Amino acid sequence: MHPLAVELNDKIRAESPVFFELLSQRGRELYFPKGILSQSAEAKEKAHRWNATIGEATEGDGPMALRSVLSHVKDISPADAVRYAPAQGRADLRQAWRQKQLAENPTLRGKNLSLPIVTHALTHGLALVGDLFVDPGDRVLIPDMLWDNYALNFETRLGGRVETFPTYDGTHFNVPALRAALLAGPPKSLLVLNFPNNPTGYMPTPAEVEGMREAVVAAADAGKKLVVVCDDAYFGLIFSPDASQESPFGALANLHPNVVSVKLDGATKELFVWGLRCGFLTIAPPPVANPDALFAALERKLMGAIRAGISNCASLSQAIVLAALRSPTLSAERHEKFEILRARADRVREVVYREKYARHWDVYPFNAGYFMCIRVKGVAAEKLRVHLLEKYGAGVIAMGQSDIRVAFSCLELEQIEPLFECIAQAIAELRG
Repeated sequence: MHPLAVELNDKIRAESPVFFELLSQRGRELYFPKGILSQSAEAKEKAHRWNATIGEATEGDGPMALRSVLSHVKDISPADAVRYAPAQGRADLRQAWRQKQLAENPTLRGKNLSLPIVTHALTHGLALVGDLFVDPGDRVLIPDMLWDNYALNFETRLGGRVETFPTYDGTHFNVPALRAALLAGPPKSLLVLNFPNNPTGYMPTPAEVEGMREAVVAAADAGKKLVVVCDDAYFGLIFSPDASQESPFGALANLHPNVVSVKLDGATKELFVWGLRCGFLTIAPPPVANPDALFAALERKLMGAIRAGISNCASLSQAIVLAALRSPTLSAERHEKFEILRARADRVREVVYREKYARHWDVYPFNAGYFMCIRVKGVAAEKLRVHLLEKYGAGVIAMGQSDIRVAFSCLELEQIEPLFECIAQAIAELRG
């Protein structure tokens, strides 16, 4: 093992032996080299005469850049647009996102949290979590209504073992099933909680979040060592006042000596900038005496993982997101788009529960996000999907044997009722 990795491991073990135990073999071997990037960073501070370190071309006092490029980003400086960003992300953006997290999740205030690391959106964040914590054969526990990329990352890429439990108990999140699965599991598990949920569009109630917290505590008290990952990709798009308005991460942060919590969020959906691929990874450790020392070591490991995989995230994306966060009109702009999506969700709710459709499908609970799901009756979901596409030109997602996911986020209000009427008609036709 590289001496730098050994040094980081010693620092992590000194602050939290359980955190060190939860690291995968790859996580233990990760380090940030004292190579080109670290030497360049040092030169940036001290090389006041000549700096011949970084692999960029300069001209005058700034980067060498093409007018045909800069003409499209006139409001952003050439340095912010085209220069490399640090592996961990821009410091000012990380601080700005931290302030956003604290403003929107009051239960995080006063908690020990790492400064968010910039990721290439949430999928990259999941990959980093896997690199840190998942060894071949490790259990990754996820509710059974889940995004298919989890298996691709944790199983196919890393050799972990995805297990599921029933997401719903009637119209509620299935807290008893979560508790039972955690208690019956192996000594180490990684739990993924995705709310608002993709594919069902569900955000749990405060009571259900408290139930999740109690289930995690019960498992930790029983000696289980847990990494709990909150995939908050659709955070903020919560349309029901009865749902929790905060991420479960706040209830899980610094929860127990046997629990590490991770929050994955980002500008992707929260700021409606899917293609900018700008996300964040924040870690809440077990209760520790010196969190800053732990965070410093973990940051170097994550920087090493980012350096090895993609080197760093796009500077231009970070500059755009930071500018948006600083805009005095951002809140009003987000609220305007939120209300459009809430109106669509309300319209879906008016339509899908109509009595005439009860013989065609059951509706999974939904109150947030981009999606909702129906469980169709008497027809295979994939057969229905193909029939809708080929006969009616209607695209939906088939999931498993019986579930259909509808993204109301990309439907205008007047399109919603005709689509579900079309789905009902297609089901009737396939039944013969």
